Amino acid sequence: MTFQRELKEKWRVEYTEMKFPAIQKGWVLPVERWRELDPFILMAEDWFKKGTFPDHPHRGFQTVTYVVDGRLEHIDNAGGRENLEPGDVQYMNAGWAARHAEDGVENDIAHTLQLWLNLPKGKKNTDTVYQNVYQEDVPVVSFEGGRLKVFSGHIAGVAGPLDSIVPITLTEWTMGEGSSYTIHLPENHNAFIYMLAGEAEIGTEKQAMRKHEAGLLTFRETGEGESTLTIRSKKRRTKVLVYSGQPIGEEIVPHGPFVMNSMEEINQAFEDFRNGKFGPPAV
Repeated sequence: MTFQRELKEKWRVEYTEMKFPAIQKGWVLPVERWRELDPFILMAEDWFKKGTFPDHPHRGFQTVTYVVDGRLEHIDNAGGRENLEPGDVQYMNAGWAARHAEDGVENDIAHTLQLWLNLPKGKKNTDTVYQNVYQEDVPVVSFEGGRLKVFSGHIAGVAGPLDSIVPITLTEWTMGEGSSYTIHLPENHNAFIYMLAGEAEIGTEKQAMRKHEAGLLTFRETGEGESTLTIRSKKRRTKVLVYSGQPIGEEIVPHGPFVMNSMEEINQAFEDFRNGKFGPPAV
């Protein structure tokens, strides 16, 4: 029988006021829980204005940044400069040496969700890659009372455009009251949910989740088949993000802007940055 996913655990995200030009931050996925979140390391929800995240380096992981509201300007030292708007997603494979900046545009307050996604040891030195995924280019699957946007992975008969080094799935569910939908995910993918709006029942056990709550789903790490996930909306306007990915199973050291497999590798990353090996600033 197909494995049916249920809500394993949920928690409400707490927010902290920040020093201007940052405004507010919440840890949707706390970094200290990375072992049980594998391959996910952390996810931060940020409200910020221009000047909060100027030029900085990264190594050893990937980011998936979903723009909730406002406009986000991405600048990288390979010459990239783009504005992303609500519903857009940016993917970055930091690989061995990324250097970029993320800013609000003009007087906008940018509201983003940034996920850090681990890379296996053998891929931490891959080339740096950036990909902007604009919402109008994302396939949409309509169902009674709602729609599903597939940013990444093969879901509901369509393929998302986000092309990550370590494959993941990312779907956005927009649902009206009483609408219900079921998707298939690889049963060996770890998966989590974040509620952007409304209220929903998760799985066949119909456990409730509300806005600002995150939750881990059950999965079978050694499974080889597919699993199902059913979500039913309890409010007129419900919006849900669902992420999944296969655990990597390696010890990591998340430290500052780097994620490596040992402290020695972290120290080497800082030394390489100081010695200019990450290239010129992103300005």
